Amino acid sequence: MNSGWLENAVVSIDEQGRIESVSQNEVADAEFINGYALPAFQNAHSHAFQYAMAGLAENHAADDDFWSWRERMYHLALDLDPESLKIIAQMLYAELVRHGYSNVAEFHYIHHDNKGVPYPNPAEMGEALVKAARDAGIKITLIPIFYQKGGFEVEPNEHQRRFISKSFEDYKRLFEASAEVCQRYKHANIAVGVHSMRAVEGTDIIRTATELPNDIPFHIHVSEQLKEVEDSLSFLGKRPGEWMLENVRLNERFHLVHATHLTQTETESLAKSNANVVLCPSTEGNLGDGIFPLRAYQDFGGNWSIGTDSHIGLNPLEELRLLDYGQRLVSHKRYTFGRDAGFEALTKATISGRRATNNFNRHFFNVGADFDACIIDATAPPD
Repeated sequence: MNSGWLENAVVSIDEQGRIESVSQNEVADAEFINGYALPAFQNAHSHAFQYAMAGLAENHAADDDFWSWRERMYHLALDLDPESLKIIAQMLYAELVRHGYSNVAEFHYIHHDNKGVPYPNPAEMGEALVKAARDAGIKITLIPIFYQKGGFEVEPNEHQRRFISKSFEDYKRLFEASAEVCQRYKHANIAVGVHSMRAVEGTDIIRTATELPNDIPFHIHVSEQLKEVEDSLSFLGKRPGEWMLENVRLNERFHLVHATHLTQTETESLAKSNANVVLCPSTEGNLGDGIFPLRAYQDFGGNWSIGTDSHIGLNPLEELRLLDYGQRLVSHKRYTFGRDAGFEALTKATISGRRATNNFNRHFFNVGADFDACIIDATAPPD
């Protein structure tokens, strides 16, 4: 039911928290909540460990940019073990729940110990994240990330040693170990992911998209930074979006993160492929990535979701507001999502966000589904 507000709603749930009925009938023993129930938000892109540095990289040198921020992020990644990662993720995930998220797609690439040696359980660090999600009460889609190189035709540097799977076969072993972990925990599932065009050979991106299970989501960073686009043109002769469109059969299981720098042709082709873009406005603004061409993308029927990425901000409504305001700044118009802007934005973020976690339920609340809701207290003043 995505038709708008239902006043005085009564939702019946079973012992597992699944919806048995939704009605407007008065029930004598119903628990009354004076609030507004929205479908719970879907965080389609998270790097949980980066929550530990949120706000700590804000003393800027004159030439500070994404690439200098990245070096500081590498130093943090080298300091973590499974227990400290779990503690950081628990803190983050509890805050995500408090802000109205029910699911998180965890784009996870700290795989090995701090010397770059795989743990006896290759998914040791991933399991720490799954345990953190369990303890915080959030559903998790673990996305073990294929990270092979330091850049186009560049060997990985020492600071990246915890991330690296040298071959497709190495990544496949990591993926399979991660899938086994997810099978052991309730509310955990698996997706497949490639860090970026610059981090994995093109032939291995194709193998990852075609040889691993094709009934689960596929996530990849694309065209986040201008330098990435320029390097892609130099080494591949194609922009990252162009290369993906020409070499991978994109469909609704694919989630391209950021996609900040697209041409008009890429924007149209990506929208018509039924793939999804994952937008992270607070992080994209913080790192100076740029502004995604959302209005044109929506005009072509494009699907999009939101994520909190580096967790500089955690409020989903703020992500949507930043997304809206960014479009207003470049279009000079106040019309971003449609005539019923709030409803349209919520619908897009919910449906594509669910796809990012392998949930293709298009209804906000329906019988048989979990009652995942964000309750806004009607008695509390807005922040």
